[in-house]
Amino acid sequence: MSDQAPASQRVIVITGGGTGIGAAIAKRYADEGAAVAVVGRRAEPLAEVATATGALPVVADAADRVSARAAIARILERFGRIDVLVANAGGHGFASVGETSDADWNAALTANLTTAFVMAREALPALTESAARRGGSEIVVVSSLAGLFAGPSVAGYTVGKHALIGLTRSLARDYGRVGIRVNAVCPGWVRTPMADAEMDEFAAHAAQIADRDAGYAAVTRDVPLGRAAEPSEIASIVRFLGSEESSYMTGSVLVADGGAHIVDLPTVAFEHAGM
Repeated sequence: MSDQAPASQRVIVITGGGTGIGAAIAKRYADEGAAVAVVGRRAEPLAEVATATGALPVVADAADRVSARAAIARILERFGRIDVLVANAGGHGFASVGETSDADWNAALTANLTTAFVMAREALPALTESAARRGGSEIVVVSSLAGLFAGPSVAGYTVGKHALIGLTRSLARDYGRVGIRVNAVCPGWVRTPMADAEMDEFAAHAAQIADRDAGYAAVTRDVPLGRAAEPSEIASIVRFLGSEESSYMTGSVLVADGGAHIVDLPTVAFEHAGM
């Protein structure tokens, strides 16, 4: 049954909306009264976000054309339109090139790139219609600091996140004239379940790292702000990009990494030496 959102209420679609940054984005938008749909492959975390925020849970594979199209249709049936798409789904690709199988490579690109490409393509008609009605609509792509730099043994993830920047710019170039703005955010370390698992593994294999918190402290040692972000902090940036407050921005990439990208690595040793 259709329960279309009133004209004053914005409709937000978030892929990878069941945990971490995606769940925080859902809360951020829901707190200000938006109609929110969270899309993901796992029903249980989506249901938890729905209970907490009132979001519509839509179980779908954002990388699959048929599944993504059905998800868009379900959202349109419920809310009548889509004003903002947040392409947040991602993961996979944590190995060097020589250690990455064909299957792992395909999985990395599917999770980090194809999800955004397919979901954006399938949502474009609805976003174009929304832009015509309200003077603009937005796509926000959640990339990563790995979309700008390369970490050790994360080839598939790095390539996928780099490609998201190209996708952002291509969409912005092609659809700006119909009123669709497309911007990306590149977070550094964020305290999400995925990052928590990495810190737990770090602690299990590094003698000097006692626990998860020590892991986060180690990986942010040379970050100017000296800490990882909370998901809510990234959600606020996404909300800004997916709002009229950023109305003259498109094709932009905002880095949210506590200042990590400004650090001159060759001089870090001097700081550690107390010079």
